[in-house]
Formats: sequence, C-alpha cells, structure tokens
Amino acid sequence: MSMEGRTCVITGSARGIGRGIAEHLGEEGANVVVNYRSSEGDAHEAVDAIETAGGSAVTARADVADRADVEHMREVCLEAFGPADVLVNNAGITADHQFTEMTREDWDRVMDVNLGGMFNCSQVFYDDLWNAEEGRLINISSVVGKQGNFGQANYAAAKSGMFGFTRTIALELAQGGSTANCVAPGFTATDMVETVPEHVLERIISSVPLERLAEVEDIAAVVRFLASEDSSYVTGEVIDVNGGMDL
Repeated sequence: MSMEGRTCVITGSARGIGRGIAEHLGEEGANVVVNYRSSEGDAHEAVDAIETAGGSAVTARADVADRADVEHMREVCLEAFGPADVLVNNAGITADHQFTEMTREDWDRVMDVNLGGMFNCSQVFYDDLWNAEEGRLINISSVVGKQGNFGQANYAAAKSGMFGFTRTIALELAQGGSTANCVAPGFTATDMVETVPEHVLERIISSVPLERLAEVEDIAAVVRFLASEDSSYVTGEVIDVNGGMDL
C-alpha cells in the first residue's frame, strides 16, 4: 500500500484524527497538504513530523466553509506538488446543545463546515481527482451519523449526510476511474476526549465490544488503504471503525 509520490490534501489536519492521517500518509511517502483554520503552530508541527520521517509536506490555511479559502488551498497544493491525487474531507466542528436549546446559528455553522466544507473541497479538487490515474475522495464521518447522540442533532445530521454524498459522488467519479468512500470512526482517543468526564468516558467504553477507544492510528490505517491503489475496486462504501458498536 505504498503512497510514494501521491499528493494528499487532508482538511483539518493540524490536530486529532486529521493530523494522525496526515502523518501516517506522509510517513508512507505521500506529499501532504496539512490544512488548518486557526491552529497554525500545530500545523507546522505536523509538517515537521512528516519531514522528520522522510516525507514532504506543506501547510495551507483555509476555512473549508469559505470557497475562496479552499481555492487558495488548491493553489498551494499545485505550487508545491501539482494536482491532488487524494482528498480527505476531515474538517469538522461541533456545537452541542439539547435540541430544544439549539439555535439556528448552532445548526447552520455545523452544516456550513461539516457539509458545506465537504462540498467546497470536493468541488474545487474534483477535476484533480477525476484526472488522477487513481483519484481518491475519502470523507471522514462518525458513528454518531449512524446512531445519533444526545445533544448532537446538528452534528449527527451532518455526519449522516456524508453517507449519501459519498455514494452519489462515487457513481459520478467512477466514470473517470476514481473512487469515493467514507470512514465512520467511533469514539477516538484525541485531545477532545481528554475533556470528557471520567464517568461519561467509562460509559462510552462500556458500549464498545472491544472495550477501548479507537486510537488515531486505527483510523489512519483504514484511510491509507482507501487512499492507495490497493483499494481500486472499493467505492461508495461506508467503513465503520468503531470497535463493534453496531454489533
């Protein structure tokens, strides 16, 4: 599953799952565009880690909800490495509230970033993926998109929307020989989880048959497969990486 020479754009990759994906692909020989909106220092640290491992990477600041920002990110990619072979739509936000207290602003911002950002990036990089020898579009959703979660009506709706988008774009990209797939992680050990109260974390882990949180590497390994040429006959799929939470 060599990534040697493949150019990968990973949105929201300064921290968390996105950073794990960026570093993993970079270590495997990919050229990586590390996207961030506000975490500039973290983005540069990710680039340093990739370069230390022998890979190539650049940072690209862009709010994925802003079309002009995304177009600038593509220019950064073209200047550094040429057209993208792989786009990983990972950037996302939460604005959690019980539905009766959720504002329209809470709803719209989550939709603008999680779905609107996916739309912007997929459309801006679409020609790159179409023309690539084996283009790959990979959307990072969530188990919450399948199961729902109290206080996350907006986030669950957005993450669920990724499933339909992925399957539709897979049909369209197939005409050019490229693929689109979706990864739906379960609860993952990232910085965000560190803020979860201990009793809540214990309840989450007890709901997972494998009795642990996902590690970032668990998600990154699946993305690497989907980004590689070895996945050439896999498209339109939603791949769960959740420790068996659907069993």
